[in-house]
Amino acid sequence: MKKKFSFLLVLLLALSTFLAACGGDKKTDSGEKSGDGGDSAEKKEQVLNLLESSEIPSMDSTLATDSVSFKVMNNVFEGLYRLGENDEPALGMAAEEPQISEDGKTYTFKLRDAKWSNGDTVTANDFVYAWQKALNPDTGAEYAYIMYDIKNAAKVNSGDVPVEELGVKAVDDMTLEIQLETAVPYFKALLSFATFYPQNQKFVESQGDKFGLEADTAVYNGPFTLSEWKHEQSFKLSKNDSYWDAETVKLKEVNFNIVKDTATGVNLYETNKVDVATLSAEFVDKYKSDENFKTKADTSVYFLRLNEGNEVMKNVNARKAVDAAYDKQGMVDVLLNNGSIPAYYLVPKDFVSGPDGTEYREAVGDFGGFDAKKAADYWAKAKEELGKDTIELELLNYDSDSSKKIGEFLKEQLEQNLEGLTVNIKAQPFKQKLELESKGQYDFSFAGWGPDYPDPMTFVDMFVTDGAHNQMGYSNPEYDKLIEQAKGELLDDPEARWQAMVDAEKILFDDQAISPMYQRGSAFLERPYVKGLLRHSFGADASYKWASIE
Repeated sequence: MKKKFSFLLVLLLALSTFLAACGGDKKTDSGEKSGDGGDSAEKKEQVLNLLESSEIPSMDSTLATDSVSFKVMNNVFEGLYRLGENDEPALGMAAEEPQISEDGKTYTFKLRDAKWSNGDTVTANDFVYAWQKALNPDTGAEYAYIMYDIKNAAKVNSGDVPVEELGVKAVDDMTLEIQLETAVPYFKALLSFATFYPQNQKFVESQGDKFGLEADTAVYNGPFTLSEWKHEQSFKLSKNDSYWDAETVKLKEVNFNIVKDTATGVNLYETNKVDVATLSAEFVDKYKSDENFKTKADTSVYFLRLNEGNEVMKNVNARKAVDAAYDKQGMVDVLLNNGSIPAYYLVPKDFVSGPDGTEYREAVGDFGGFDAKKAADYWAKAKEELGKDTIELELLNYDSDSSKKIGEFLKEQLEQNLEGLTVNIKAQPFKQKLELESKGQYDFSFAGWGPDYPDPMTFVDMFVTDGAHNQMGYSNPEYDKLIEQAKGELLDDPEARWQAMVDAEKILFDDQAISPMYQRGSAFLERPYVKGLLRHSFGADASYKWASIE
């Protein structure tokens, strides 16, 4: 997701995605406000009207996998921590910093006096219940693996031990104890992530299968409530008067209209109905001299999933051919034109630094690149090995305006540089696309991932054998071993752990498991009276707790 360290930024080009981890892909945040933009009294009204590019796929914190869901949940729910300024973990449901055992493996939290939106007290059992639910194999949570640092979590998730043996317990109503398998350097930041949110057991069970499907089938403990949800059209966040820190929350409402077309969003901005509008390439030159024009670098990386369940994509030469056959620099310069940069890697630039202080990407370098001749050579070998002269592949794509343009660009480039290839494009709404990927029902797909926490592991552990976010049948035992070591025995040896992750990424590209496309940037227009809207580099894309209209 976006989940790190980022984060929720403005979705570039309305390519709304989501990842993600993130990957799902990560999205754009465009804000607007009611009024004609000229009346000072209206400007002071604490109502922020935003745009979103897709429907909310899930409001169940144990099931969500995408940036849109994470962004909404980040503002209506709250874990032990939430991300604040500069992506630093700020106390949420935790009343104070935890007591941590000398070995760094036991955390004891005292909870603050906080309420759910129905008046119930938020208790330690709400965390125990939600975390056990996420790891229960019957739940089928794709993000369960993110909790594997907790003692017995992996064994619970595999069904080897009962959920009651998970290393989390309610010492009393307001005291939560967490036992870890080993000390984790980024654990506090991880606790701000959606999978670690609490759930009100009594309410959840009263809703049964309807939980989280409508605005009124969930209860909220965050700065806002989801007060209105018109599926595929709009949704509204309203200030939660029951929130423990309600005095800090200035906004009365945050309204979202679901708009897939960039031009429509720009028109809404021009007519003073939105405060933020994401710009695609054709609008950047028009507005780059506007005083409200802004750009934002991002840590989300977009790539092609190459599904090895497909006969052609199972061939390594075919995968290498696809990666070398399209011009990534030309794609970002012409189609995006918004600060995005070509990606020849998985772990993004300007994200995290190693134990010696060197920025990860600077130390590791790039992989691959556009080379039409090399692509043709790989493709010729692949066709010979497959015994085929002509090949037809289907590209699974998002249905947003800018995503469609990228899909057409890929089709043109691949068909031009890979003789005998025909690419058919299947554009799907966000939620349906995620479902097809999860089921492996595609040949190759346009995907994205934003970090969930500030560590390269949030990217590289996606592709372990049978990983929930692998979704493409990739498997390499050496890769799996390096990830296992970096998440376990090497945690006490930062240099060796770092090298293991570097080596794993190299293996991923030796195998050409994916074809990276670009690291997202975004260009957007934002009204000057929008203040305090935090965009994160990992985890959820945006926080509105501190936002206001001035």
